[in-house]
Amino acid sequence: MKAAALPTTPAPARTRIKICGLTREQDVDAAVAAGVDAVGFVLYAPSPRAVTLERAAELARRLPPFVTPVLLVVNETAINVIAASALIPSATIQFHGDESPEECLVATSQGARPYLRAARIPLGDEAAHFDLVKYALDYSHAQAILLDAHVEGYGGGGKAFNWSLLPPSVSSHLVLSGGLTPANVTDGILQVRPRCTTLAVDVSSGVEADGPDGKPIKGIKDADKIQRFVAAVRAADAQLAKNPHEFLSAT
Repeated sequence: MKAAALPTTPAPARTRIKICGLTREQDVDAAVAAGVDAVGFVLYAPSPRAVTLERAAELARRLPPFVTPVLLVVNETAINVIAASALIPSATIQFHGDESPEECLVATSQGARPYLRAARIPLGDEAAHFDLVKYALDYSHAQAILLDAHVEGYGGGGKAFNWSLLPPSVSSHLVLSGGLTPANVTDGILQVRPRCTTLAVDVSSGVEADGPDGKPIKGIKDADKIQRFVAAVRAADAQLAKNPHEFLSAT
């Protein structure tokens, strides 16, 4: 006689977290201690958070198993991306410039190396005209599409776009970025998670230390802000697990 099957409920989804723009050992350690899933190193020289490839490799060696290093590149040659991948074998590549789908594939050995593709979402009402569904289809080989605000220059500007203007349904893994902080990331997750396959979040300036002028010190992270950011993400996960349909109907 077979035992009756126990009723099962799906496990609540957990939002993955990436801290980007790391330049110091203590900040890598603080991110790991907070329980993040990935850390990002900017290999774009004009960025104030840039590090050399050798420095990124040095910092990446501090990472324990199952925390992924991510290398942010902007319009870099395929040869240099392949060389970076060889030096940091566990890395994911984040394309943050004007790279075409074909260029992304060449630089990642036809997608053998996992990569993220940044989508630069216009600020203001223009966000409604960005065809994210088509963009995700064009870059279907990407592990996820990273959503960042379209600002002057490359590499992220610490500004948030209007999340409510994103399409209601995108059949892709998304990474929400751009202007996230411990204060707004919960709301961002509640608005965007129901629209996509899975959602991760990516923060840089929102967890940086404050300078004497009250502005973030670019490239220098604050361990307390990282902890508060992670706690806010988990609070969003708890709300969604408790009543997911409430947020589905609100989007």
